[in-house]
Amino acid sequence: MSKDSKPLFSQHEHALEKEYEVCPQCGSELQIKNSKAGAFLGCVNYPTCSYSRPLVEQEKFEQQLLPGTECPECGNELAVKQGRFGMFIGCTNFPECHHIEHEHSEVVADVKCPQCSKGHLAEKHNRYGKTFYACDGYPKCKFAVNHEPVAGNCQKCGYGLLLKRNMAAGEKLQCADKKCSHFQS
Repeated sequence: MSKDSKPLFSQHEHALEKEYEVCPQCGSELQIKNSKAGAFLGCVNYPTCSYSRPLVEQEKFEQQLLPGTECPECGNELAVKQGRFGMFIGCTNFPECHHIEHEHSEVVADVKCPQCSKGHLAEKHNRYGKTFYACDGYPKCKFAVNHEPVAGNCQKCGYGLLLKRNMAAGEKLQCADKKCSHFQS
């Protein structure tokens, strides 16, 4: 190193400074911990010291009004909002009005629900984007399957629903009753 060149890091600015950060409340070391809400920095002196902070700061999302829209329940404007399961469209008059716009699910080939015999099975998506098929009579009927339903009866047990399964040998139909699970020939 020459006389004129400066060191890459001064004594107080070390590359691993964040790695060995100290707790502002008690002076102990902070360490990365995990919870159901995600990773966070917490004091190693827990439970004596309960200091914690998120590892990554979440951006605040301001609700955005949708001009020209009207809530069908109370008449106020609708807005795009951020919830714990992601973005959704809801009434600006919350908490007085609880209206939320739901995506319309597609009924699958007019397949009746085998559990309640009143509803039809509709294609839906969970919060991770995975497709499943559930009774449109929810919450009264909670019937759901993970594979595409097909109208028909099982050859072995007579259950009123079959599932389309993609197997190594090609597409097969399987009984939707978990007790039977018979593959049709």
